[in-house]
Amino acid sequence: MALDLFKRVETRKGLFAVEKITLIYNLLTSILILFLFQEMDHPVQMLADRAMIAGMTFLLMYLYRLAPCKFSAFVRITIQMSLLSYWYPDTFEFNRIFPNLDHIFAAAEQWIFGGQPAVWFSWHFPQIWVSEPFNMGYFFYYPMILLVVVWYFLYRFELFEKVSFVIVTAFFIYYLFYIFVPVAGPQFYFPAIGYDNVAQGVFPAIGDYFNHNQELLPGPGYEHGFFYNLVESSQQVGERPTAAFPSSHVGMSTILMIMAWRGSRRLFAWLFPFYLLLCGATVYIQAHYLIDAIVGFFSAIALYVAVTWMFKRWFAQPMFR
Repeated sequence: MALDLFKRVETRKGLFAVEKITLIYNLLTSILILFLFQEMDHPVQMLADRAMIAGMTFLLMYLYRLAPCKFSAFVRITIQMSLLSYWYPDTFEFNRIFPNLDHIFAAAEQWIFGGQPAVWFSWHFPQIWVSEPFNMGYFFYYPMILLVVVWYFLYRFELFEKVSFVIVTAFFIYYLFYIFVPVAGPQFYFPAIGYDNVAQGVFPAIGDYFNHNQELLPGPGYEHGFFYNLVESSQQVGERPTAAFPSSHVGMSTILMIMAWRGSRRLFAWLFPFYLLLCGATVYIQAHYLIDAIVGFFSAIALYVAVTWMFKRWFAQPMFR
């Protein structure tokens, strides 16, 4: 296996599919920055970041030609996937200038369910035996992505580029939606309007409040739990009042489960309990409204079909000749 990973092979020239879609997203958001230049917080830095990412992409393409093998292909693709940690908070830099829409979604939640399931769930089950499993599931989101990607790399390499393309492109489609539909979720919106309003079913519009306020109050659950504190620490560092509707946690984990099912039933069975906990955790920790999770699930199925078709129609090429 190790020798096979580093064996030099004849490879096609040019960009991989995941690099092409990243450059397309890079270009689209760069154009948007130019349109919104006067209203944005640090547009020059954002454009510089995008130029650096584009330059790094072409540099990696060149360096890959010096040592083309499965491992260097893996490095090249996973670097693009790791940039999702940059592109996610980047959505906030756009949607912070638009009027917040949480009042619409919270009111819809109230009308559909007669209250706020995110509040009911966490307030009724603060016990450690509920809190810790759900927080563990939520924390497992990125390890789940890594496990599915590495599994395909090791055991179904012929599908590795397709899998990476579908994951990254689906993320980008969600991110474009988040840019123009600014919903922060209960963990940001409820503290902003006060829990008295939430209890009374009153959900005022707050305009561009999150353009100047990004406070995230501690999540509900068992505060001394190991996984509770892991999730809390990661959210305090990297979370922004963005990306609530639809839930990309539910959407992307559903896409990963589809990939796991198609690749290995054993992998699917191993991931399935974590998937269920992750989906429940999105509402339990008040990161999302219940409608966010529901739409996240159904949007994942549509996205998987659409993005797979995109890959086959426009991007599919053999990685090696």
